[in-house]
Amino acid sequence: MESQTATPSPWMHRVLMALWPAFLIAGVQEALVFVVVDPRELQWFGTTPLDWPVQAVYTVTFLIFWFTTSVATALTQVLLPGLGRAAEGDGERQHVAVH
Repeated sequence: MESQTATPSPWMHRVLMALWPAFLIAGVQEALVFVVVDPRELQWFGTTPLDWPVQAVYTVTFLIFWFTTSVATALTQVLLPGLGRAAEGDGERQHVAVH
């Protein structure tokens, strides 16, 4: 029996390159925020108390951090010259000089 390994498409590779680091950083951001902020004392724009369970506050906050960090990482990939050709697998490594 022959084993087949699926190689991700260049597009999927770029998506994963954005999502995985963003996932890790979102976890760090959430930990840093909730060391200082008590989720039970949050208020909507300083007026009405937020009556959500603590777990819901943690989850929504993590998803917001993950989304915003993913967008920043994806924009970096789009704006970085030469990354598109290297990720598409044209066979040559592109080196980007940082000045």
